[in-house]
Amino acid sequence: MGLTGALLAVDAGNSKTDVAVLAPDGTVLGEARGGGFRPPVVGVAAAVDALAEIVDAAWSAAGGDAAPVFGQVAACLANADLPVEEAELTAALEARGWGGAVRVHNDTFAILRAGVDEPRGVAVVCGAGINCVGMTPDGRTARFPAIGKISGDWGGGGGLAEEALWFAARAEDGRGAPTELARALPEHFGLASMYALIEALHLGHVAPERRHELTPVLFRTSAAGDPVARSLVDRLAEEVVALASVALGRLGLLGEEVPVVLGGSVLAARHPRLDARIAALLAVKAPRAVLRVVTAPPVLGAGLLALDAAGAPPEAAARLREHYGS
Repeated sequence: MGLTGALLAVDAGNSKTDVAVLAPDGTVLGEARGGGFRPPVVGVAAAVDALAEIVDAAWSAAGGDAAPVFGQVAACLANADLPVEEAELTAALEARGWGGAVRVHNDTFAILRAGVDEPRGVAVVCGAGINCVGMTPDGRTARFPAIGKISGDWGGGGGLAEEALWFAARAEDGRGAPTELARALPEHFGLASMYALIEALHLGHVAPERRHELTPVLFRTSAAGDPVARSLVDRLAEEVVALASVALGRLGLLGEEVPVVLGGSVLAARHPRLDARIAALLAVKAPRAVLRVVTAPPVLGAGLLALDAAGAPPEAAARLREHYGS
């Protein structure tokens, strides 16, 4: 199949980037994977240069032997959190000369679109961080800045690990309530006490990026019945439902039968207490909402957004979903 009118789908997260070149009928012509997309760390120009190398690899895999040219570009990018960032990244991608209309979305939109049959619904994503977006077929969206505590965020795997450390430290020195976390967290790193773990983190003997390993420990401790760990899991459920219900309300969907998609490593892990609490709380806020957990690769959602923009028929979306096993 030729490359005339090919579409470009990009899902660029903080840790990895997936790119797919699609035919207008939803056939995947070429794919490539590369490193994370982190403009705040390396700058927009360097981040887009690295992305372009992955696009070139996907184009070559599709059989392209000249510069890539696309009919539509749908790029779902990490760190496209604010409209001003979307505009800057759109301009940077347009400058690559890939052709067609360039549409930049926050990467949470890829998970939302992957989890719905039409561009309508709300997604809450909880991986390293937490975010929520919503969309309707007429182009309206709901979203949050999602740049940390300064924008009112709570939760995400990183945030949960920090909270677990806080409660465990206070339990060990007597300022807080007893919790099994004070034993379980240092034990994960082969250490005997929270004091030893605090020292190891502070001095760099345990790398900062390894803190995310403590989130599964928190959930295991909660499942074993620890009240403090359970309270953190319950608070995450409350935050997920708060995000979803506010987004639904902004779009006028609170009373409608509409998908609420859950994604990201924390929510896709299907922790029973978390799942049950989210379902119970959401049933009160949005009784007709339909919960879905999406495990399909987010590049599927980026591809569906590209097909939407191209006006592709439903069978094209079905073909793309079949490719990704969704």
